[in-house]
Amino acid sequence: MNKKYYSPIFVFGTGRSGTTIFYEILSRHEEVAWTSHLCNFFPERLYLQRALMRSVDLPVAGEILRRLFKPVEVYRFWDHYFPGFSLPYRDLLSSDMTPHIKRRLEKPMPELTTTRRSQLVHKITGWPRVGFLAEAFEEAKFIHVVRDGRAVANSMLNIDFWDGWQGPQKWLYGSLPEPYLSEWKSYDESFVALAAVLWKMLMDAAEKALSLIDEERWMYVKYEELCEKPEDIFKKTVDFCALKWSNDFENSIDNFKLLNNNKKYLSDLSEVQIDILEEILHDYLVKYDYKKS
Repeated sequence: MNKKYYSPIFVFGTGRSGTTIFYEILSRHEEVAWTSHLCNFFPERLYLQRALMRSVDLPVAGEILRRLFKPVEVYRFWDHYFPGFSLPYRDLLSSDMTPHIKRRLEKPMPELTTTRRSQLVHKITGWPRVGFLAEAFEEAKFIHVVRDGRAVANSMLNIDFWDGWQGPQKWLYGSLPEPYLSEWKSYDESFVALAAVLWKMLMDAAEKALSLIDEERWMYVKYEELCEKPEDIFKKTVDFCALKWSNDFENSIDNFKLLNNNKKYLSDLSEVQIDILEEILHDYLVKYDYKKS
């Protein structure tokens, strides 16, 4: 059996980082199999997802199916095979993998691909779960989509499903570690500060997890560069994924209009709130080569 069946590629990020548009464009590659809500609704009937993969390349009907069944994260699918996947209070590590769970996770992967679309790509946000997944799939690769933390924090504050409003006592990410707890409290438990600290915490987890696997198994994609030079980014991505560059995929990329909304926080937040972001994120903005606003 093709080794690609057992070496999926995982696109991941903190959330609000550009993973959705990146995943959607990558799914347009004719060799890529992706996941839709069919996997969530029918985790034991994956022949339905495979049938979708065989149908999306059909003229006319394929575009209709793509609009109905978009590439998405499929946490109900993952939870079906490992109940702790979607809501861990900390990152999932290699030490959390068991032989039993590894067998359960490996089993459905071939059912999600076809002869043509043989390279399976998943999208995950929040905790990176890289160590856990790298242990399950020994040849898996990882694409970390990174976006300016100021833009990510602002976006978190403007979505209705961010659980930071409940505070770190009740959110999904567990207790804030020191010194982040002290840092947050030093800003009077500001929600802007909490969103910034969360971005740092998730970036820490990603950096630590990626440092424990071979460098050949992962790559960075900066959201800002994706918006500015999408074709260049996807040429690197295709090479990393061992896919073929094609005219059809190039044309698909050109059909997406990418707009960098990073600076939206400048109008959404007050000067004091912007200063909070700048202060909390300063070292990380320097590390990831983001300029001060």
